[in-house]
Amino acid sequence: MNVNQHTPMASPYSQPQPGYGQPSFSPLDGGYPAQYAPYNGPALAYQPGVPPQGYSPFTSFPSKAVAANPVSDLSSPLDLGPPRGPPTSGPPPVSASQQYNQYTHSPGDMQNGPPPMTQAPSRPPVSQPYNQGVMNMSGQQPSYSQHYGPPSSMQQVTNQMTGMHITSGPPTPAGPGYAQPHSSQLPISTAYSATPQPSYTQAPPPVSSASTQPPLPSGPAAPQQYYGGPPPPSQQPFNSSLPPTSQQQFTSSLPPPPSQQTFPPSSYSGPVHPSSQAPSPPVSQSQQSFPPPQPPFSSAPPPVSQPSFTTGPPPPSQGSFPSQAPPPSSQPGSFPPPGPPPTSAASGQYLGPMPPQQQQPHPSQPSPYHSGPPLPRAQMPPTSMAQSNHLPSGPQGPPGPPGPLQQPPPQPGMQTGYPPQQNGAFGQVRSPQPGYPGPYPGQPNYGAPAPAPAPAPPAQKRLDPDAIPSPQASDMPAVQKSRHRIDPDAIPSPIQVIEDDKAKTNEPFTTGVRGQAPPLVTTNFQVKDQGNASPRFIRCTAYNIPCTSDMAKQSQVPLAAIIKPLATLPPDETPPYLVDHGESGPIRCNRCKAYMCPYMQFIEGGRRFLCGFCSCVTEVPPHYFQHLDHTGKRVDCYDRPELSLGSYEFLATVDYCKNNKLPQPPAFIFLIDVSYNAVKSGMVSIVCQELKSLLDHLPRENPEIESVVRVGFVTYNKVLHFYNVKSSLAQPQMLVVSDVSDMFVPLLDGFLVNVNESRQVIESLLDQIPEMFADTRETETVFGPVIQAGLEALKAADCAGKLFVFHTSLPIAEAPGKLKNREDKKLIGTDKEKSLFQPQAGFYNSLAKECVAQGCCVDLFLFPNQYVDVATLGVVPVSTGGSVYKYTYFQAQSDQERFLNDLRRDVEKQVGFDAVMRVRTSTGIRATDFFGSFYMSNTTDVELAGLDCDKAITVEFKHDDKLSEETGALMQCAVLYTSCSGLRRLRIHNMAVNCCSQLADLYRNCETDTIINFFSKYAFRGVLNNPTKAVRDTLVNQCAQILACYRKNCSSPSSAGQLILPECMKLLPVYLNCVLKSDVLLPGADVSLDDRAYLRQLISCMDVAETHIFFYPRLLPLMKLESGSLPVAVRDSEERLSKGGVYLLETGLHLFLWVGASVQQELLLNIFGTPSFSQIDSNMTSLPVLDNPFSQRLREIVDSFRAQRSRYMKLMVVKQEDRAELIFKHFLVEDKSASGGASYVDFLCHMHKEIRQLLS
Repeated sequence: MNVNQHTPMASPYSQPQPGYGQPSFSPLDGGYPAQYAPYNGPALAYQPGVPPQGYSPFTSFPSKAVAANPVSDLSSPLDLGPPRGPPTSGPPPVSASQQYNQYTHSPGDMQNGPPPMTQAPSRPPVSQPYNQGVMNMSGQQPSYSQHYGPPSSMQQVTNQMTGMHITSGPPTPAGPGYAQPHSSQLPISTAYSATPQPSYTQAPPPVSSASTQPPLPSGPAAPQQYYGGPPPPSQQPFNSSLPPTSQQQFTSSLPPPPSQQTFPPSSYSGPVHPSSQAPSPPVSQSQQSFPPPQPPFSSAPPPVSQPSFTTGPPPPSQGSFPSQAPPPSSQPGSFPPPGPPPTSAASGQYLGPMPPQQQQPHPSQPSPYHSGPPLPRAQMPPTSMAQSNHLPSGPQGPPGPPGPLQQPPPQPGMQTGYPPQQNGAFGQVRSPQPGYPGPYPGQPNYGAPAPAPAPAPPAQKRLDPDAIPSPQASDMPAVQKSRHRIDPDAIPSPIQVIEDDKAKTNEPFTTGVRGQAPPLVTTNFQVKDQGNASPRFIRCTAYNIPCTSDMAKQSQVPLAAIIKPLATLPPDETPPYLVDHGESGPIRCNRCKAYMCPYMQFIEGGRRFLCGFCSCVTEVPPHYFQHLDHTGKRVDCYDRPELSLGSYEFLATVDYCKNNKLPQPPAFIFLIDVSYNAVKSGMVSIVCQELKSLLDHLPRENPEIESVVRVGFVTYNKVLHFYNVKSSLAQPQMLVVSDVSDMFVPLLDGFLVNVNESRQVIESLLDQIPEMFADTRETETVFGPVIQAGLEALKAADCAGKLFVFHTSLPIAEAPGKLKNREDKKLIGTDKEKSLFQPQAGFYNSLAKECVAQGCCVDLFLFPNQYVDVATLGVVPVSTGGSVYKYTYFQAQSDQERFLNDLRRDVEKQVGFDAVMRVRTSTGIRATDFFGSFYMSNTTDVELAGLDCDKAITVEFKHDDKLSEETGALMQCAVLYTSCSGLRRLRIHNMAVNCCSQLADLYRNCETDTIINFFSKYAFRGVLNNPTKAVRDTLVNQCAQILACYRKNCSSPSSAGQLILPECMKLLPVYLNCVLKSDVLLPGADVSLDDRAYLRQLISCMDVAETHIFFYPRLLPLMKLESGSLPVAVRDSEERLSKGGVYLLETGLHLFLWVGASVQQELLLNIFGTPSFSQIDSNMTSLPVLDNPFSQRLREIVDSFRAQRSRYMKLMVVKQEDRAELIFKHFLVEDKSASGGASYVDFLCHMHKEIRQLLS
């Protein structure tokens, strides 16, 4: 299940799939295989419905590919109850040449939609050989003759299904079981139970949730932890691990109503006989293998890791995916077998009677899949999951090699992602249990002591295929109410989702298809711009937005885009092309002023164009005229970036410049605090020493030529000292301004200079400053006048620029902008707490406005030893597009490396000045709200004195009219800025998304990481005007509404005890809980007000990748390192740490190396060069350089992590049981936090309760 999942689409992101020809999208109408053909304007280009020829629709339009029954296919129930297959919403269309038809039917038989109810699903010939090629199970496989004797009745099928066991251990690739999908998309909706989790299902899982053994007799009393009480026995959820496949989860004994009977084949990838086949689990869940419940059919041996059958082969037809087999339906190839598609209702999930505690095969007829005696394994002793990582102990073989999606074999102490639970829903491995009577008469019982037979089935409840049932409290015995027992492996795992996405992304992401969601930010991928902006520039919360505002209000999913206009691209991607239209400037729509882009449609032979945003017709200027080809595209379409690409730049003319005159090159002014604290800490000498070399690295667009940026220097304490560093002077001159209440710049000539011309004078000055102030006794500082001084200097030089202010203390000296210490811990948690986040004085707000007007950006480097009121000092940096860096208790020795790396990057990075950004949208939506570091003087223009490559602006959209599914919605972000070489530029990013009239389509095309980025910024701005508790409640409420709307409108009806989550949003609860527990919203006692204000400002301009790692840090086990690949991360929880392990935790701002108390000597020698745990120096901030491959690889990993982040991460070594471990544990976000934040399991229970309240 992947977060980003789209409907089944073939190859990930519309890349051509091998075998489907489609090198470039050819225009829909066939002509023109030009490279970016698809769009020539909205009309042709994105016609949603028609895929360009050459590729099968499913290959490329994920968003629409959903099958007919869209709804269900999105969800993943969590089950905190039995799992169901995710509904697939209808089989995916078969249209592409699907290479394997699963049953060898002739094309004629394949239907694309659900078969009419009346017709029975056709079944494959009786003994149809399994097409091995397709399935390619890696072992040999006998051809299975399917035992289908007479066609089984629906009922039987149901029964069989019920009987299937699904194990959820990760299949191993090798085993014939099913291979993990490659790249596939997971079924959309997964039941959460996908991993067996006890979670809230209705059936109480055995306590230990682990074992395979028969459920404890105690039945419901067993403490399980689900949400509610155990369901009545009969409703036991199917194994929760059922794969999401189609919705099948039948647990019931009654046959499903006819209309719902067939199961959508879509989820299997192997040939399956339609009616009798059990759905195969979606691969992505890698966990699920089902053990064959009924032995019957022999197939290749199951993957080893699969506990369940050890011996017998797994049932082939069951869905086991062969190892190479195509992934489940959502995968491209795997379209559901052409066989009859599920009839409309995907429903089958019944939970009918099941044996009380366990799901076991229901007999009733020999199941088709039976191939042999019952499997022995059944009786293993339960192992507790945590320990074994879910592999049952016992005869089972060692886990097989990890499949593509699967996590590596568990390391001790760490559980792998959520899959691992071995089979049962709640972790129990449920192999057949001897002696258990089958619920249906006639079915053989496999094994295990039988508990009492199940009671008669209560009326059937239909369960959502993707749900995870969770018992109602009332049904649950008291014992069970303790919730902590929900198995963490049974709830959605961020690691699993991240790994699944990586596994399915193996081709470049091409942006030519409207409304296609990109890979996750945690996946490395290459982007090919074919008409929409790269996800590195724009990410949306939803790529299929509601057509009406009522639908948007109903779902509560925020419609927003996170835009990073100057994002740095990797070396293998081309930066935006620069287009020069000469003196006439860029071509624009006459009415809405949108810039020429691929959504403009040329008409009348190319003499006019129709605007895609406002539909106004504009004349094409004579110099821009070009003929159209037979498809209506301009002949030069692919020669012009603005007609074929999503992102490009225009050279702006004088009309786009301030006062209609071209800008001067920008200037950098360094303002250094030389008060007592600054000198004593070593900051002054470090800054002066570093500037000598840094001035050679000022930003430039062309590395060959020297930078045109000029520089100036000021030092200050209670007064300001300006320096004349004119090249003709032998020594620098100092001019002091002591009247700080009326700031002016005492010199014009010689203050801002070219570095190369004045290098000697500058170096002389930088050598003298630390000496001049070495014995200072001045402790007071000013701050407002410092910024005013820089601003006045830029005004005098008539240029834009950036001020680098190095400051240490609260500005209490008499001067404009003087502040008082207002830190008051007693206000925390009260209604007055919000005042602590607001600036103390209006002075800084008006100063910020003046800075923006001049294009004066401020970057603030703080070195506080006590409260400095970051909330107030940060106003100017935040409003001008600048940054705040904070080094509390700065010590030259340990913090120098971090500070200097931040300073270098800040000085060298690409930056634009005097920028204005406007977001235009097509009719029907408009940008209504903006979050980030900028200033707005009206409702549409985002003004940024400076805009660098790390800053992201979040834009929220609201409906002002209806949208249409045919045309979709368009947005164009235009940023006018002055480059660091002094040229005025316009950078344009275009994005087209789909529109939908069905909520299921919205939920199928959301991106959780982007939604969390939006929610965090929305909440962090909310604390300025509301108590933090109110802000937290608002977030929980909005998320509960999003999930309740999905449950109510998109998932099949099921018991209220199940928590059902959309596949794309199954991580919303875990990530939202991380936001709620953050220091800004729920601070621990040791978090200062300044830290909270600093984080609040920092996160306001983060992009999606940065908020992701900040809220859900990356935890890597370092016991084995291979060159070229990183170890698979483990979940952020203390129970994943092993005493014998070493782990690296990355938060985006910090790096921690946690060392367990019983690590082997060899590992300690390789990393630290010492054989003993006690000799490790926990104060070290960099790893020793040792001559062994492990040490080299570890240092490479640390360097690569640092290179990916905009701030340098200082390394802290944390020894187990050391007091620094408390800081480290603060970032294990799935656990309870010291400040009272809930653990992931508890929060999931809380969300489920909120959702149920909304639904009731």
